[in-house]
Amino acid sequence: MEQQSYRSCIDACNACATACDNCAASCLAGPEVDAMARCIALDMDCAQACRLAAALMGRGSRFAPAACTLCADVCEACGEECGTHEMDHCQACADACRRCAQACLAIAA
Repeated sequence: MEQQSYRSCIDACNACATACDNCAASCLAGPEVDAMARCIALDMDCAQACRLAAALMGRGSRFAPAACTLCADVCEACGEECGTHEMDHCQACADACRRCAQACLAIAA
C-alpha cells in the first residue's frame, strides 16, 4: 500500500502519540502519581506503538498492517484506562486513542 493511502491513519497515530505524551506528563505532574501508574505506563506504551505504526506506514513497510493491529490493541487498552479518569488530559487521550484504534483497525483488516 502506498504511503498516501495511509495518510489519515498516520495522522491519527501521530495525534494519539502526542495526546499520550501529554497525558503521561500531566499525570506525572499531578498529586497522585502512584494512583496513575497504570495510566502512565499505558500512555507510554501507546505512544511508542503509535510511533512505530506511523513509521512503518510512512515507509510503506509490509509490516505496517501488523503494527497497526498491535497499535489498535494498545490504543484500546489505553483509551479504556484513560476513560476511567476525570481529568481533561485523560479524557482527551481516551478520545485520541479511540480514533487511532479505529483508523488502525481499518488498515489491519
